[in-house]
Amino acid sequence: MIISFDLDGTLVKMDYVDAVWLEKIPELYAEKYKLSYEDARRKVEEEYLKIGPERIEWYDIHYWIRKFKLDIDWKNLLMSCIDKLEMYPEVKEVLESLGKENELIIISNAANEFIEIEMEVLGLKKYFSHVFSAVSNFKKTKKDKEIYELVCKEMGIDKNQLIHVGDNYEFDYLAAKQAGIKAFYLDRKGNMNGSFVVRDLKEFEEKIRNMKNFRSNF
Repeated sequence: MIISFDLDGTLVKMDYVDAVWLEKIPELYAEKYKLSYEDARRKVEEEYLKIGPERIEWYDIHYWIRKFKLDIDWKNLLMSCIDKLEMYPEVKEVLESLGKENELIIISNAANEFIEIEMEVLGLKKYFSHVFSAVSNFKKTKKDKEIYELVCKEMGIDKNQLIHVGDNYEFDYLAAKQAGIKAFYLDRKGNMNGSFVVRDLKEFEEKIRNMKNFRSNF
């Protein structure tokens, strides 16, 4: 079985990406254009919303550095916030456990620049055989069910061999389901109920083990 994880909000807490997009970039914008931080953040967020998360530019750090004419290299920008990088507490235990019997991969909307730094700093690379960035590798967002179909094609597997989990209901659950992939929605806030909903990755691991036990009885 191949198990696919989203990255931000699933394995890694949102503090890091939020610090880059909602703190550091507004701070640099404020410095460049001599604005207060509050005014700069408001302006930056207005520009983000003009693009929106369904376009790949939303995730492209190079695009925003160019657009705002910021005087910083992309890597220096991303590295400036690494003190905010933190995994959810259950992550390593779950990855080590599931990785013993399954192949683990990443399917993320994050651009490769973010993924590389997050996985390197947090020591996550060793757990995954493949890492796919929807926007960097396929020039699409995970709202498009074709992402999951392309991953299966690239890995040479049938759809029924892949299980995906992530914290975005539309991108990680609905799109995967539309592609014929077994998927679980990670709802850490407890807002939704259903057999496809898990509260954390330990519960996801239990679901996987129950599925395997069910299959082994036939």
